[in-house]
Amino acid sequence: MKKELLSLAIAALIGGSPLFAASEPSFIRTSTRPAFETDFTQAAEKTVNAVVCIKSFSSRKQNPYGQQGGYDPFGMFDFFFGNPGGQQRQQPRQQQKKSEPVQTGLGSGVIISEDGYIVTNNHVIDNADKLEVLLNDNSTYEAKIIGTDEASDLALIKIDAKGLSPITFGDSESVKVGEWVLAVGNPFGFNSTVTAGIVSAKARSLGNNRGGNLSIESFIQTDAALNPGNSGGALVNLNGELIGINSAIYSNTGSYSGFSFAIPTTIVKKVMADIRQYGTVQRAMLGCSVVELDAKLAKEKGITATKSGCLVASVSDMSTAKELGLQEDDVITAINGVEVHNFAQLVEQINKFRPGDKITVTYYRNNKEFQKSGTLRNSQGNTSITKKGDFSELGCAFMKISSETKQHLGISNGVQVQGLKNGAFKEAGVKDGFIITEINDRAVNSTDDVEYIYNQIMKSESDDHVMIIKGIYPTGKKYVYAVNLESED
Repeated sequence: MKKELLSLAIAALIGGSPLFAASEPSFIRTSTRPAFETDFTQAAEKTVNAVVCIKSFSSRKQNPYGQQGGYDPFGMFDFFFGNPGGQQRQQPRQQQKKSEPVQTGLGSGVIISEDGYIVTNNHVIDNADKLEVLLNDNSTYEAKIIGTDEASDLALIKIDAKGLSPITFGDSESVKVGEWVLAVGNPFGFNSTVTAGIVSAKARSLGNNRGGNLSIESFIQTDAALNPGNSGGALVNLNGELIGINSAIYSNTGSYSGFSFAIPTTIVKKVMADIRQYGTVQRAMLGCSVVELDAKLAKEKGITATKSGCLVASVSDMSTAKELGLQEDDVITAINGVEVHNFAQLVEQINKFRPGDKITVTYYRNNKEFQKSGTLRNSQGNTSITKKGDFSELGCAFMKISSETKQHLGISNGVQVQGLKNGAFKEAGVKDGFIITEINDRAVNSTDDVEYIYNQIMKSESDDHVMIIKGIYPTGKKYVYAVNLESED
């Protein structure tokens, strides 16, 4: 028998919350109007002008399909930007200038403000030297990266434009299984393509993450057709309101064959607001590892009061779970009154909040129901929020590098400097494309690693707030830079 390769074409994920009544930025519009019957035309008309085509350009070597390595939360799936050269012949390699970026990826994005803010997938813009955005009216703009979040595979970019047609955000939590939805994007480079389907399932988990790491876990599943190029596009209801960012397909070929997945707006709004307001995502942690309750486990533990939920396996010190008094074998069934039947739903609910927010957890212990309230903490066990302008003073983004690049350069880890602007790195002489392998003798492999080391340096009582960064350029030349983090008055 032939071995079937399961490819999940990835495209976007993560979202918002009820606390947006106070903190939701002005560039996100929301609506609660009832849906139409089965009229797709109004939804399509409202959406097509808010969805853009994103072309990524890079001078670095890419794989044959233009799929840039990096974000692979499940370790078994491929991205689905699409091959930009599908019907175009590239110049022979020897005729291309090494310093001139070539198109390496093709994806979609959604306009969320009149002045040019666009949400897309992190993997669509990852490793790009240049981003080009094509609007539905065929006007073209170069985009800059505002911020990225690898854990949710979301990114916020901006073009210099005014008077655009932003999408209206809907409520992904109110979406029902069986409801009609439209997917809008640029499959295979065909701009403003609309496909229809129904919501097949909610809070769909595609990975095997049960260790408490709040990464992608809660998708909206639909049978709307998605193909390479749909990454980062819109999933909308029949009001034309955004309910998700199209994210992945379940396929043996890399093209559509039945199931598609989208990141719910409950997550998208939260991540976009954090990036816009703070420059980085504020991620809250409950602080306990859990396993999903099933009939076998319930019988083993003598649990009869509930048939589903998240069984607490262990509790971390200095955590919200510890403050709440959660213990091993407690069964979490709701967060702030919203039921959580599985791990995916628990992750989605916690991802709505920031460190410092209050939550109420409903759980069972010895078949008796309890409710307790506590304050969410971050991964360091406190409620500190990284303010915009702190970590961002470095003046660049940090992109994950592909395994091919690591192998070519003979390195095992690293992050690449992208979108360099005025800031501490530029002042130290760092150039775009530099791959950082170590900071202050500590290996780095993600944005979170860089941010953690930065925060540790800034918390130090020492007067010497300096980053010693070691790394290598794609040319193979190694450098060491001293980055001064002391601000000048």
